[in-house]
Amino acid sequence: MRRRHLEHHRTRRIGWLRAAVLGANDGIVSTASLVLGVAAAQASHSSIVVAGVAALVAGAMSMAAGEYVSVHSQADTENADIERERQELKADAAGEHRELAAIYVGRGLDQALAKQVAEQLMAHDGLGAHVRDELGISRTLRARPIQAALASAGSFAAGAAMPLLVTVLSPETGVSISCPVRRSCFWRCWGHRSTRRRRVDCRRRGTRHVLGCAGDGVTAGVGALFGAIG
Repeated sequence: MRRRHLEHHRTRRIGWLRAAVLGANDGIVSTASLVLGVAAAQASHSSIVVAGVAALVAGAMSMAAGEYVSVHSQADTENADIERERQELKADAAGEHRELAAIYVGRGLDQALAKQVAEQLMAHDGLGAHVRDELGISRTLRARPIQAALASAGSFAAGAAMPLLVTVLSPETGVSISCPVRRSCFWRCWGHRSTRRRRVDCRRRGTRHVLGCAGDGVTAGVGALFGAIG
C-alpha cells in the first residue's frame, strides 16, 4: 500500500504569526510604558492598575481594528486583481495562454514544454494558474483579515497582561523599578519564543533583540518623562 507523504511547512503560519508577534510586542511595550508613566506621576497603586487595564482593553480593540482594516485592504487588492484576470481570460484567452507559457519559459522550461504545460493548466483551471503563477497569490498566503485581527487582539492582550500582572503584584513603591526590568524580560522571552517558532538563526535573533531593547528603553524613557512632567 502506498503511503501518503505529508509535509508540514511553516509558511502557512505567516498570516497569524506576523500579527501575533506585532500584537504581543506592542502589548508589552505600550502597556508597561503607560504604567511607568502613570507611576512616575505619583498616582496611587489602584490608579496605576486601572490605567493598565484600560490600556489592555483599548489596545487589544485598536490592534484588532487596525489589523482587520489593513489586511482587508490587502484582500481587496488581491480580489480586484483576480477579477481583472477573470475578465482578461474571457476577453483574450489565447493571449493569456501565451502569457502563461512565457512565464514558464522564464522559469526554465523550453518553449514547446512551456506551451504544453500552459495548455493543460488552462484547460484544468486557467484562472487558478494565472492567479498562482502570474499574480503570485496562493491559498496559503492569501490575506485573512479576521484571522489577523483575532491573532493581533489576543496576542496584545496576552502581552499587556504580563506587565499588568507585575503591576498588581508589585508594592506601590516598586512599580517604577520592577516594571521596566520585568518588561525587558518578557520582551526577550517572547522574541525568543517567536523566532524559535519561525526557526530564525541566532545571529539575526540576537540583533533583533538588541534593536528591540533599545527601542524599548527609548519608549520607557519617554513614558517616564511625560509622567514626571504631568
